Amino acid sequence: MLHSMTNEPEQQVGVGTPDAFQRLWTPHRMAYIQGENKPSGPEAGDGCPFCDIPGKSDEDGLIIARGSAVYAVLNLYPYNGGHLMVVPFRHIADYTELDDAETAELALFTKHAMTALRAASGAHGFNIGMNQGVEAGAGIAAHLHQHIVPRWGGDTNFMPVVGHTKVLPQLLADTRTMLAAAWPA
Repeated sequence: MLHSMTNEPEQQVGVGTPDAFQRLWTPHRMAYIQGENKPSGPEAGDGCPFCDIPGKSDEDGLIIARGSAVYAVLNLYPYNGGHLMVVPFRHIADYTELDDAETAELALFTKHAMTALRAASGAHGFNIGMNQGVEAGAGIAAHLHQHIVPRWGGDTNFMPVVGHTKVLPQLLADTRTMLAAAWPA
């Protein structure tokens, strides 16, 4: 069902049997479901997006900040507004492969991400973690990345619970600009 300018419902052709539900279409999610931007193999040269992103401008790559061993980048398929990841520049798959400098900077960037998200968006809490291996849910298992997902009281409403859809209030480019400005110096 669609609502016209007069708020009179009208049938949208091709969406199935009319029912009591309004539809919020999120066709951009289909790219993730179908595997867009996923590497063709485990090597850095197999189209790894985490290896390609640092070669782009911060704006084009959605990079929040760069360090010497890691960078912070927005997730193209976020669970929540502001969902970002800390990614080592080096193409490695397992946390145990990080050297001491990479481990320290990954931890520091995680702290900076939390600070920036609190300052920019008033995040109340965070889900922080890594999925190690395809079996553990890693979408791109060949290149280690840590997720930092901001959370707010009441952010789980009927949309994700019933509709399996997350409504994001801001364009990724705008979120990147906001978080880059709030990133600790």
